[in-house]
Amino acid sequence: MATSRSKSDVANKIVSMFLHTLSKKVCAEFGLTVGDQAYTEHVSSVFKDKCIYCQDLLEKDKLAVEHLDGMNRMRAGLHIPGNVAVSCRKCNSEKRRDDQAKDLIHPGSGWMSFLSHDETRCKTTCKTCAFWAGKFPESQSRVEYLFMIRTRISGFRDRYKSVISWNMENKDVIRNQSEKLYRLCQEFATKEIKDLADQVNVSLGSVYQATSRLKRSG
Repeated sequence: MATSRSKSDVANKIVSMFLHTLSKKVCAEFGLTVGDQAYTEHVSSVFKDKCIYCQDLLEKDKLAVEHLDGMNRMRAGLHIPGNVAVSCRKCNSEKRRDDQAKDLIHPGSGWMSFLSHDETRCKTTCKTCAFWAGKFPESQSRVEYLFMIRTRISGFRDRYKSVISWNMENKDVIRNQSEKLYRLCQEFATKEIKDLADQVNVSLGSVYQATSRLKRSG
């Protein structure tokens, strides 16, 4: 079981490398960069020093670089302007349930789904709804707040409509390529691990012989 998880972790890391490489290519084509000072200033002017989701003040040791459309093989988001901001670690962690789901409960992308858990459409056992209910106990206030944040983020992304639209239009291609790479990595790891393990002599006889030689030499 641990080996299976390890292979999955490695495959996901390779997919992340593919998405980062593709992101650089896209940014170069559109002449936009996440590292530009102008982009950093725009993020800061829209969201201040607060989490883009819950609006809690960000602490330097408790913040995360946030990809609104998750940068994984499920959501096929990229490291491009309009998709990168900063959130608190708690929201970043809570959002992963939507980011890593094969099929989203709510329509749209990962960030839109995350901000749509207002207890009006989910099962009573929904953990994300419980998270937002903990933040905003009064149901009407919660619905209004989540709508307000969705609107703010949409407005922020509008400035980068060209590159965001390209990402959205090519999501199926990116998702398919990511999934193909993920499977190839797992298949390669499974085969190579077995082949390399088979090449190692682990018979007890060889262990005893090696131990005896060590004792004699000692």
